[in-house]
Amino acid sequence: MRKGFLGSIVLGVLIFGAIIFGLLCMKKVDAGYVGVVYNMNGGVDGEVLSQGWHLVSPTKKVTTYSIGIEQSYLTSEDKGDSKKDESFNIPTSDGKTVKVNLEFSYRFDPERVTDTFIEFKGRSGEDVKNTFIKPKVIAWTQEVSAGYPVTDIFGDKRTEINAELDKYLKAKFEPYGIIIDTVNFTDISVDDETAAAIQKKVTAQQELELANIEAETAKIKAEKDKQVALIAAEQEKEKAEIEAERKKITAEGEAEALRIKAQAEAEANKMIADSLTPELIEQQKIEKWNGGVPQVQGNAIPIIDMTGNETTPITE
Repeated sequence: MRKGFLGSIVLGVLIFGAIIFGLLCMKKVDAGYVGVVYNMNGGVDGEVLSQGWHLVSPTKKVTTYSIGIEQSYLTSEDKGDSKKDESFNIPTSDGKTVKVNLEFSYRFDPERVTDTFIEFKGRSGEDVKNTFIKPKVIAWTQEVSAGYPVTDIFGDKRTEINAELDKYLKAKFEPYGIIIDTVNFTDISVDDETAAAIQKKVTAQQELELANIEAETAKIKAEKDKQVALIAAEQEKEKAEIEAERKKITAEGEAEALRIKAQAEAEANKMIADSLTPELIEQQKIEKWNGGVPQVQGNAIPIIDMTGNETTPITE
């Protein structure tokens, strides 16, 4: 019985030790992360663990990298992973210096985490962020800002610069298996002298834009007035043409009426003339003669009018 009891104790100890050993070998990979397995006997063998619990040999080490979006801050505020003042200065093309706060989001490429592990000599994703990503964000942001004057960075070109920085950082981090999702300036500050100069430029720009708007408005009004004048002139021209056509038609009508009247009178006179034969004329003379004999002296020729009355004779 004593041997059996001792055997049970040994078995219990072995089981308990196995449980403890198993628990020590269990590794958890949090959601949104992957783990790169490093074998102390053979180095990186390409094994990548997904999220969840995994049984890992004591001779292996698991280093995790975030493949979900991580937000990071470089600000003067106690915000997120920026526990101290991490705002920084950037140069401008006109020799000024601007202080900025910046936030960005990033993640590790799940297809390349093994290469990233080797590139950064086994450092964790958090260490890579603090020792590489943040310093490089600052350095490469300064490279972009050096191509712009302070008035653009602080003024109306801020969106354009932000877009260029986003594109530039994406390209710079890509070879390291690091994906930059977004980059944004959250605050930009300058000294009082520079701020006054910027305000002066903004005011001048606003005045120029106002002048351009007024000039464009005047141009549009002038064009409208021109169109109205052209329409009025066209209407007057059409009105004059209509009046001229009306007068022409009226004149032609009156001329035609006169022609018809003259033609009718001519035809009537012709008919009268054609009807006055010598015999008819003599007959009318006889019908109108009152039987009197004209009194003449000398060689006067009596003239009898169509009524039959004797007129004053013509003396030769």
